Amino acid sequence: MSSEVAARRDAKKLVRSPSGLRMVPEHRAYGSPFGLEEPQWVPDKECPRCMQCDTKFDFITRKHHCRRCGKCFCDRCCSQKVPLPRMCFVDPVRQCAECALVSQREAEFYDKQLKVLVSGATFLVTFGKSETPETMVCRLSNNQRFLVLDGDGHYEIEITRISTMRILTEGLPPGGGSARASGMLLQYGVPGSEGVSQLTLTAGEDANASKRPAAAWLAAMHKAAKLLYESRDQ
Repeated sequence: MSSEVAARRDAKKLVRSPSGLRMVPEHRAYGSPFGLEEPQWVPDKECPRCMQCDTKFDFITRKHHCRRCGKCFCDRCCSQKVPLPRMCFVDPVRQCAECALVSQREAEFYDKQLKVLVSGATFLVTFGKSETPETMVCRLSNNQRFLVLDGDGHYEIEITRISTMRILTEGLPPGGGSARASGMLLQYGVPGSEGVSQLTLTAGEDANASKRPAAAWLAAMHKAAKLLYESRDQ
């Protein structure tokens, strides 16, 4: 794909919705696989009372819609304005208390883990049933749509085609605790093929002979998988 075509596909536009300003892809098909669609608002005529505390709406008690779930609340139950990058909002938007907690937890992914994934890490990559792993740098593309592997060869896997993403672990550390993430198994579909391909990532050492970047990348990818499955289920 030429850089000009890629730039057109990644182009974005500013739109105004009832919920606020959003910076969305010009081509909907090329949006982030972690994104969520804006919910339909519960019609005003169907919510005479707050859907949380049951307070009746009147001229003094106004109704507000949560931008994440679309339900109707009073100001007390829907007073927080929280960033919602999964819906591409430019500014923090009003959310109910329950949704605000979820969005705040997701903010860590966008502020920290996403940067780790885009930066990439070194892995030993085994394709299919091959017995010879390749040393490659694995990263998430800037547009979040592809898993990119670079070594002697170059491979790109569409995130939306990944059907299985399983963290591999190794033995318990001395003194007990949780098992350490040592790698990841991926199963994915290939365009034009009916079968399922598989690869295994095993944490490799970086230029400083450290596996910590790979471990951090695996932890970030685990959180990304949860968001990916949520987006598919909506």
